[in-house]
Order: sequence, then C-alpha cells, then structure tokens
Amino acid sequence: MAGKLTYQQAGVDTRKAAALVGDIKTHVGRTQQSRKLWGAFGLFAACYDLSEYKEPVIMTGCDGVGTKLELLLEHDLLETAGKDLVAMSVNDILTTGGDALLFLDYIGIAALDEERITRLIAGMADYLEECNCILAGGETAEMPGIVPPGIIELSGFCIGCAEKSDLVDPTTVAVGDVLIGYASDSIHANGWSLVRRVLKEHPGEVSEAEMLEWLKPTRLYHDVTKGLRDGGVKPKAMSHITGGGLPENLERLFRGMGADLEIPKWDLPGIDKLLAHVDAEDRFHTFNMGIGWVAIVSEADVPAALEAGPGGVVIGRMVPQEGVRVRVKGE
Repeated sequence: MAGKLTYQQAGVDTRKAAALVGDIKTHVGRTQQSRKLWGAFGLFAACYDLSEYKEPVIMTGCDGVGTKLELLLEHDLLETAGKDLVAMSVNDILTTGGDALLFLDYIGIAALDEERITRLIAGMADYLEECNCILAGGETAEMPGIVPPGIIELSGFCIGCAEKSDLVDPTTVAVGDVLIGYASDSIHANGWSLVRRVLKEHPGEVSEAEMLEWLKPTRLYHDVTKGLRDGGVKPKAMSHITGGGLPENLERLFRGMGADLEIPKWDLPGIDKLLAHVDAEDRFHTFNMGIGWVAIVSEADVPAALEAGPGGVVIGRMVPQEGVRVRVKGE
C-alpha cells in the first residue's frame, strides 16, 4: 500500500510555523509598552480596551510596499521592508488626527524561512515601538507553487482611534490657509515601477551608495502629529504624500478651491539622475519630490506648525482656483 502524504511533504510545515510564533514574541513584546492588548497575544483575534476614550472613533487602513519590495529583496533589506510596511499604513491613520493602536501583517512566502520572516518582523517592531503601536497579530501563509521561491508578499493593516472632537475636518479648509510640508527621507514606497523602468533602460547610471539612499524606509510622521498637538495646533487637514504625489493626494482634501505650491529642490543623493529620465510634469504625480507630509493650518498656527517636526517648510497657500499646481523653487 502506498505511503500516505503529509502536509509537510506538500510544502507546508505547520509545526515550524507554530514555533515561529514563539520566536517572535520578543519583538511583539517591544510594541506593548504603555499600550497593551486586552488578553493574550496568540489568540485568534486581538482585543483592545477603548474605555479610556470618551467618544471613540476608530479608523482603519491597509497598504503594502509595492514594487519597491523587489529591490529591497535584491539588496537584502528585509528590515527596511518591515518599516515601509508599517509606515505606509500608520501614516494614513495619522492623517485623521487619530493615533495608531494596532497593526497586523500578512506575509506570503513559498516556504517558511524563520530568519527572513524574523528580520521582517524586527523591522516592523522597530517602527511600531517608535510610534507606540501594538503588533497585534498577522498571518504567515506558506504557498508553495503560488508564491515563487525567493519572493515575499507583504500587506499591512492598521487600526487607529481618536476622540471625536480631535478628528481632523477638511471641510474647514479655507482660501488663505497655509500648507506646511515636511521632508521625506527617501523616495519612500511609491513610484518604484517607474524607478525600476529607468534603472532597466539606463543601467549603471546610479551608484550603489545612491541606490541605498533611495531605498531608505518611508518616514514615520508621528513626530509631526505629536508636535502639532503639543504645540496647540489642530490642523484643518493633513496628507500623507504617496502615489499620485502632491497634486492628487492634496486635491482629495478640498472642493471648490486649490493650492499653488513652491517646494524646495529635492536633495536626495542621485535623484537628478532619475528625474532626468522622467517627464517634467509627471514627476510631481509620481514621486513625493522631497515632501512626504503636508499639514494645512491657519495663518496664526504657522510658526508652531513649522516647529512640529524636522524639515517643516511653508510650501504654499489655498487659493480660489481649483487644482494643485506645483513648481520647484529656482526652476
């Protein structure tokens, strides 16, 4: 009689996966300092006690790392991939005026690789610890025959909460309000399909040192939102500058008016080599162009807003003409 097959022979090792949960508990623990889950980590769902809020409003977000992941894997920057995954979702939560409370990850891989997965989670935990957000759980899926060997699929999910009175209200934006931009740390995690196309068509132009600068993780902007709050500033709107750049991410915030922006020259090492091959107008709709976060505030709040986080600069004002027009200072 033929031998019976096991799940492990089919390419999935559930015992190994169970052991991994135990191995990453140290990283999970780092994300539970002042905030704690209601109940134990490792249950089938995570719970959080919202009783400290008087009128809690929850917000949710999900995102990934996009095609940047290909180059991160190629350069063995797994911790950076974990940080990118967190920042892309946490920053979106922060735009509401809320705080990121819980984060969950999805990792799809051909076969369990404890070392690589642990490095990914370590990167996530670094950023989650920094912004006081709990790594509440996730899913590691072994999918032999679906996910190619050497490839990793990543998705992140974040839950935040705010007092109803603290929510940002973009309907309060008015003509004359000031847009404060905060510097990005790199290209972040958008526009990489175009970057990869340029690299393929113009090999050898970008040095390894420049590439590593481009691949730095997406900046977390929790320091800016905390700085605004501590400075007594309630922004009228905030935007995380991701796919679509400044125009498309800002235009969604207001109706019947627009903004004229003048931004500093992007000082990311080697970035001119990339932009030389990109349409002059399309660059504003693809990359953050050195500005990864924007807060819209009243004139009176400008001084405090500029001090809310490093890299703050006035980039424009709200005007009656619809649309967002962007130019680089000095061009």
